[in-house]
Amino acid sequence: MKLGVNIDHIATLRNARGENFPSPVHAAFVVLEAGASNVTCHLREDRRHIRDNDVRIISELTKKLNLEMSADEKIVEIAIDIMPRSVTVVPEKRKELTTEGGLDVAADIKRYKNITEAFKFKSSDSITSAFIEPDLRQTDAAMEAGFDFIEIHTGRYAGETNETGRAKELEKIKRAVEHALKIGLKVNAGHGLDYKNICDMALIDGFEEFNIGFSIVSKAVFDGLESAVKEMLGIIKAAEFAKFQSIKNPNSVIARSVSDEAIYRR
Repeated sequence: MKLGVNIDHIATLRNARGENFPSPVHAAFVVLEAGASNVTCHLREDRRHIRDNDVRIISELTKKLNLEMSADEKIVEIAIDIMPRSVTVVPEKRKELTTEGGLDVAADIKRYKNITEAFKFKSSDSITSAFIEPDLRQTDAAMEAGFDFIEIHTGRYAGETNETGRAKELEKIKRAVEHALKIGLKVNAGHGLDYKNICDMALIDGFEEFNIGFSIVSKAVFDGLESAVKEMLGIIKAAEFAKFQSIKNPNSVIARSVSDEAIYRR
């Protein structure tokens, strides 16, 4: 499993004082050097954090850019012009503090199919992803619209405060992952994931990558960005290794210890 790091809030801090630092471009290379598989940016319509120039410079310097974007025509045009390694289409509201819920692909499959086809026309190697709820209907719609990936919105799981609710959300996510893989989609996940709740998520089979931003940037304030990324990667890799060990030997000490760690981190 891989880790993509969202650097939007590096730009939020920069913009708070109208300065040219801290630099999202610098942050992009710090997270990549620390082991992240990609850097994620969300180019919002209101440009509240990441700006056009940030995306252009990062995309010119590395192929490891995942651009989050709405289905707005002007934003899509910018993305097609830049052609990052991958794009993730997300819902967007002007007044929201952060992305609220998943994309309703099923409501307008044709619109999203036009977007995926536009990227494939520009480059057959382009990767498109739909940010959706762990919902089988939306998963089927994403497949029909031509997306390569889905990214499961994990915000509801992350926001659950009791064990019963968290277990229900985890089960929904497991079913969505299984269904997506069965019909030929690849699966990422993100939103609200942090150093406490990532372990249970990482123990689920089938994920390619987790996209995490706010919790990593928050920890970086005290521990440094490189250290924050490496710690998150360590948790993910430990869970991945535990899954491998549990397949070989369900009663192994390593598998049990990581399972215990997941319980502790709750």
